[in-house]
Amino acid sequence: MLALLYTNEDIAKRVSDVLDPQPEIVAIAPAAPAPVVLAEVAATESKSVATPQLAANSKQQQWVTSWLSKRYRVASDAANMLVSTAYMTAHEVKLDPLLILAVMAIESGLNPFAESAMGAKGLMQVMAKVHHDKFEKVGGQKAALDPAANIRVGALILKDYVKRTGSVEGGLKTYVGAADMESDSGYGSKVLAEYKRLKQVARGHNVPTTNPRPLPAPVVVKQGPAITPAETPAAPVNAEAHAAETLATL
Repeated sequence: MLALLYTNEDIAKRVSDVLDPQPEIVAIAPAAPAPVVLAEVAATESKSVATPQLAANSKQQQWVTSWLSKRYRVASDAANMLVSTAYMTAHEVKLDPLLILAVMAIESGLNPFAESAMGAKGLMQVMAKVHHDKFEKVGGQKAALDPAANIRVGALILKDYVKRTGSVEGGLKTYVGAADMESDSGYGSKVLAEYKRLKQVARGHNVPTTNPRPLPAPVVVKQGPAITPAETPAAPVNAEAHAAETLATL
């Protein structure tokens, strides 16, 4: 039997396989790489690029919201809604959101239900009857007191006036209805001053929420011209006493 195994390789191999079977080795092909979703990569890259800008805008809005809430005594949630709407609208109409907020502040003090004697309504004091065409796209004239609609229509009107006049100052003068007048009674100056303060707030500066009171004017007491001794007038002369004195000396 041993001789047979040594002399016949096939029989020896079969006996070896029976006594000690070897596991079959299967070649495993390398796993194919997972498919790359271009849309996901693009979204991730876009998000990574936009994140700093979004974070900056979010921080800026927080500063502006907090400042306006304290300055105009508006609940923080309400102020946050108004500021967010102003920023969103400004992005859509291509206008500075801080300018929109400055107009809102001066026009209504951030009161969405404000109404003037002339019929101007809402946050940006828009004349719904005059600008009815712009209100048609946001629900009609009845939407004049809706904050989002009022901000959008007011921003569109302001943008048109700025573009028409070629300057923010001219646009504000037309917005307040003083286009044909020599003066806008200080309206533009008030808006621009608030606009300047809001830009400082948006940069993270500490801006007072109250306007500094002007110093009282010095009190000037008007006095007559000083009289020197040489200029002191002589006492009036009594003619009768002087005549009697003269006769007595004679």
